[in-house]
Amino acid sequence: MDAEKCKEKLLIPDDEKTGCLGSFGEKIRNYWKDLSGFVTKAWQTGRSDPRKFIFGIKMGLALSIVSLLIFWKKSYHNIDQYAIWAILTVIVMFEFTIGMTFIKGFNRGLGTFIAGILAFGSAQLSLLAGNWGELVIVISVFVVGFLASYLKLYPTMKPYEYGFRVFVLTYCILMVAGNRTGEYNEAIVTRLVLIAVGACVCLIVNICIYPIWSGEDLHNLVVKNFKGVATSLEGCVNGYLECIEYERIPSKILTYQAAEDPLYKGYRSVVESTTQEENLLSFAIWEPPHGRYKMYNYPWKNYVKVSGGLRHCSFMVMALHGCILAEIQAPAERRFVFSRELRRVGAEGAKVLRLLGNKVENMEKLGIEDILKEVHEAAEQLQKKIDQRSYLLVNSESWEIGKRSDLLVEPQESLSEAKEDEKVWLPVKSFSEAVLNLGSVEVARTPFELPSEASESLFIQQTSWPSRLSFNGDDVGKVGENKTYESASALSLATFASLLIEFVARLQNVVDSFEELSEKANFREPGVSSRSSTTTLNIK
Repeated sequence: MDAEKCKEKLLIPDDEKTGCLGSFGEKIRNYWKDLSGFVTKAWQTGRSDPRKFIFGIKMGLALSIVSLLIFWKKSYHNIDQYAIWAILTVIVMFEFTIGMTFIKGFNRGLGTFIAGILAFGSAQLSLLAGNWGELVIVISVFVVGFLASYLKLYPTMKPYEYGFRVFVLTYCILMVAGNRTGEYNEAIVTRLVLIAVGACVCLIVNICIYPIWSGEDLHNLVVKNFKGVATSLEGCVNGYLECIEYERIPSKILTYQAAEDPLYKGYRSVVESTTQEENLLSFAIWEPPHGRYKMYNYPWKNYVKVSGGLRHCSFMVMALHGCILAEIQAPAERRFVFSRELRRVGAEGAKVLRLLGNKVENMEKLGIEDILKEVHEAAEQLQKKIDQRSYLLVNSESWEIGKRSDLLVEPQESLSEAKEDEKVWLPVKSFSEAVLNLGSVEVARTPFELPSEASESLFIQQTSWPSRLSFNGDDVGKVGENKTYESASALSLATFASLLIEFVARLQNVVDSFEELSEKANFREPGVSSRSSTTTLNIK
C-alpha cells in the first residue's frame, strides 16, 4: 500500500504542483499589496491632517506617565495594584479636542463621585444588615442599574450618557471589590484618587502640548461651508447655461451618497454638517477662553445659527443642481436669452457668500456698504427680463385670447427684426389687457445673437426632452403629447430662474445672522489689524 501511495505522489503532474505554489504566492502578493495600501493611506491621512499624528503622540505620552504608577512598589495602600484605574481613565477620557476631553472628564468625575458616595452608604448599610448584607448589595445594584438606565433615556440627559455608564460601572466594581476584601472605604478612596490622577494627566498633556480646540474646528467648518456653497452655486449656473449634461448620472448622487462631483459635493457637505456642528458646539462650550476666542461665554451658538441660514440657501442650490440633472430640459436658445442675467445673479450671489466666508475667517465685521446691493439689482434685472420675455416660458399657442406664434420666431429672424427696429409693437392682448381693455403695449425688445460655434456646441452637449421624442406623420395623437412636453421644457427654465431669485431672497437671513455673530463675538472693525484689535481687547 505504501508503495502504491508513493507511486501516486510521483505521478502527480508538475503543472498541478506549480498551480498550488502559484496560488499561494498570489495570496502572499495580495496580502502584501493590501498591507502596503493600508500603510500608504495611513501616511496620507497623517500628511493631510498632522493633528491626528500629534494626537497619537500625546495619547502615548499620557499613558506612559500614568503607567509609572505600576513601578511604585511598597507605597501607601499598594497603589501599584490599583494603577489600572488611572490607566483606564486616560484611555476613556483622552479625546481629540480639548472640549471633548473636558466633557468626558466631567462625566467620569461626576459619575465616579456619586457612585463612590452611594457605594459608601450601601456598604455601611450592608454591614449593619449582618447576614442580610448580600441581599442588600444585590438590591442596591438592581436599583442603581434601573434608575441610571431609565434616566439616561431622558432627552435632556443625552450629553451625560457616558456619566451614567461610568456611574453604574464604578458602583458595581466598588461593591464587588469591597465585599471581597471587606475594606470598602479603602477601595473607594484609592480609586477616586487614582481616577483624579489620570484625569489631571489627560488635561495637562492635552492642553499644554499642541492643543486642539473644538471651537476652532467649528469656526473652520462654517468658513468651509460658505466656500462650498459659493462654488456649487456658481458651477450650477454656469453649467446650466453651458448646457452641461451628465452622460450617466452617478448612482451615488441619485441615492444622496458621498460623491466626487464638485457641484454636488459643495452643497451636500453643508446639508450633512448639521450633526457635526451640533457635536462641535456641545464640545466648544466646555472650552476655556483661548487664542482668538478670549471671551467667557463665547457665542458659539451663533456660529451654528449662521450655518443654519447658509444651509437654508443651500437647499436652493440643491434644487438648481436638480434642474441640471432633470430629464426635462429647456432649449439652449431660450436659455441664451436669459444667460446674461442668470450668470450675473449667480456670480454676485457667490461673491456675497465668499465675502461672508472671508469675514468669518478673519473675524471681521461688515462695512457700511450694503453687500447685497449688487445681487439684489441683478435679481431685479432678471425679474424684469422674465416679465419682458415671459412668452418664452409658457406655451402661448394655447392661450384663450389669441395666438402668439408669430412672436416665437427663429433666433436669426428675431435678430434681423431687432436690427431694423429696437421696439416692437405687440398687437396681441394678454389676459389682463383683455379684461381691462388696455390696448396694445409698447415693449422694448432686446436683440440677442447666437454665435454659430457656440450654438453648435450647446446643442451637442445637451438636448431638450421634447426633441428626443420621435414620431411619424401617422401618429397624429402624439402631437398633443409633444406640445405638452414642449410646455414643460419651457417651464423648466422658469423654474431655474425662480429658484435663483429665491436664493437671493434667502441671503438676507445669512447676513443678519452674521451681523449678530459679529456683534456678540466682538469681531474687529474692517480695516483694523488683528494685532491692534487684540491689544484693545486686552486693555478693556
